[in-house]
Amino acid sequence: MLRTSASRVLDDSDRDEVLALLDTDPVANVFVSSRVRAVGLNPARLGGQMWGFGPRGGLVSLCYAGANMVPVNAGPEAVHAFADRARKQGRRCSSIVGPVDAVSLLWERLEPYWGRPRAIRWAQPVMAISRRPPVPADPLVRRVRPDEFDILLPASVAMFTEEVGISPNLGDGGALYRTRVAELIRIGRSYARIENGKVVFKAEVGAVTPHACQIQGVWVAPELRGRGHAVAGMAAVVEAAMDCFAPVVSLYVNDYNRSARAVYRKVGFHEVDTFMSVLF
Repeated sequence: MLRTSASRVLDDSDRDEVLALLDTDPVANVFVSSRVRAVGLNPARLGGQMWGFGPRGGLVSLCYAGANMVPVNAGPEAVHAFADRARKQGRRCSSIVGPVDAVSLLWERLEPYWGRPRAIRWAQPVMAISRRPPVPADPLVRRVRPDEFDILLPASVAMFTEEVGISPNLGDGGALYRTRVAELIRIGRSYARIENGKVVFKAEVGAVTPHACQIQGVWVAPELRGRGHAVAGMAAVVEAAMDCFAPVVSLYVNDYNRSARAVYRKVGFHEVDTFMSVLF
């Protein structure tokens, strides 16, 4: 067994060092970096704890432990320390997600204690684009207005259910999910093509830093698939994201979703990393 130091819970006094570490890989770390930049490291605001591995001034790894558990720059020693803390604390997250090497090792250590997950996505290519798309953008894709929440919500629920395998309305009746959908609309990060009161295409810019942003929630109405809406819609969202948020646009996708990967390649995305997700 590896001999390791224990992890520690970080706070706002560690913010600059945490951001410096996160910025060493702005695409892989965009979700965690976005959270830290928005609310800091106080657990009450962060919605969880940030664990650090390494002494103050010598931080080498992180693990965001909130609704999701996300290891950052975590080698074997750090993973062992994070797994030890997670095991003692008990499972509080709905997923573990991040670079495949760290997540696979973290799950190997936690599986005997946390039990069988609902699903494991063993390989999720991380894709990024830093140039304008080579294909025409859909001119009808635009920011969703607050008064269109009731139009967007059913499409968002359908997307989540199709992607994750369960409805976001379970548990709390969907209250937290509705709040998140409304918030992305309010801050101008929800995009869609809406025709006759129905969503044709939708996507959101879910995480934003000065260096990169991440698209999520890509969805085309099932009866309209295969008509080019995804390629043109994604091109429009990428252009808007580059103009409004960050110079690099990223996303991650299940390796078995060949049609989605083909769409993203047509838009100009290329693979830069591989994630893994354990879903509970």
